[in-house]
Amino acid sequence: MHLLQRVAAALALAVLAGLGAGCSAPASLLMFAYERGASTENDPTCISAGCAAAAVIQHVYDKVNEGAPTSCAKLNSVARALTDRCGAYRPGTLLAQDITASGLPLCPLSLAARDPRLWSMLPELLAKGAQPETCEQPPLAALAQALPCPDFSAASADSLQALRWLAEADTRAVQHDVVRMLSCPAARGAGLASVLDSWLALGLLPTRGLTFSPLGALHPGYVNSPLSRALEARGHRAGDALTAYVGALPAGFDLALRSADRLALDWWLDRVPTLVNQVPATRADQLPWLPLARVITPGYLAHADQQTWLAAYLIGRGADPWRRLPYEPGQSVVGYARQLHSAALAVLDSPLPWPAVPGERAALLAPGTAGDTRATTALAVPR
Repeated sequence: MHLLQRVAAALALAVLAGLGAGCSAPASLLMFAYERGASTENDPTCISAGCAAAAVIQHVYDKVNEGAPTSCAKLNSVARALTDRCGAYRPGTLLAQDITASGLPLCPLSLAARDPRLWSMLPELLAKGAQPETCEQPPLAALAQALPCPDFSAASADSLQALRWLAEADTRAVQHDVVRMLSCPAARGAGLASVLDSWLALGLLPTRGLTFSPLGALHPGYVNSPLSRALEARGHRAGDALTAYVGALPAGFDLALRSADRLALDWWLDRVPTLVNQVPATRADQLPWLPLARVITPGYLAHADQQTWLAAYLIGRGADPWRRLPYEPGQSVVGYARQLHSAALAVLDSPLPWPAVPGERAALLAPGTAGDTRATTALAVPR
């Protein structure tokens, strides 16, 4: 490529030298320059020798670099500021006309909002006319799905104010994923969780009409909060969060289990005790799932070393390790743990003090079945 560039440059310079020396430009060369100018932003009356040479040089350069990223010099002020390779954004360099004609595949507000490195652009974008309603995806939703809990502590006061404005001015931001982000620890530390209180006060979190449950959208660390109590006082129920919702981030109980948040798990199980044994499907392509089976599944927990105590916690709350897996009825949680060589097997495969469904353990432990994983003497262990 470098050799081709050198050859092309040499040819272009030769043309330029010939024209500059007073040679008559061939008619075809002048016509090429005229057509190039008429089809671009160049001067369509460019028929001088120098202008024709410049057109040839530009044409050769464009052909050599065909397929390469557009040069920073050709990008408008907004596109250039949002492009990493063009250098850092400099305040005051954005042109208002470029905001609505950025030439970018996504809305500039969404692109700037979803990348903390570009948050400093938000105040100028908003001041020069950028509107979140023109974005296909709400800017805060783009941020929440890219970073469920960004480091808001690194943002300037002006950037935080711009992010707050995007939450308060764009009603489309009232989404599951945005509620999760605004209630996460970093957002609470930056004071952005108060946006949720404003939404509630303005009636933007009704018990009917939303595509998600506000209680199910809250970060596990915020389910024991004044906001959650206010939501419950207005009629929201934890059970409402066990249905389908619109959002990319995990459901509330699922995230509490993944992160082994004991207080959040207590909150959920105190309100919906049946969750300890089975969680309903919330997506069309999903089956109901067993919390005990999930916690021993490799890669599920945020910290794998919490597997054993979490299994013990769930059993203490009433989970049955001999329950059949929804996707494999011939297999129990204990059998699954044995198959995985789970560290929690000793906790799961132990005497349990509560009664099972009549005949369930016997069926699972019948000799020759897929569940035959314990000594037959275990059948005598009281349930």
